[in-house]
Amino acid sequence: MLTKTILKKQIEKFPEEFSLDELIEYLILMEKIETGNSQSEKGEVISEVEMENEIEKWFE
Repeated sequence: MLTKTILKKQIEKFPEEFSLDELIEYLILMEKIETGNSQSEKGEVISEVEMENEIEKWFE
């Protein structure tokens, strides 16, 4: 989950002018990164071998 602190810090890095689309895309990216980091910290990950098996299933 994003926090105001993280959001404020990241918004400060934005250029003076930007589009709403750019902001929304960036917010979505930030949320995905935060979710991934949280899952990693909780051990909610799969091994490389498991990932390879999943990818193979996509092409069957």
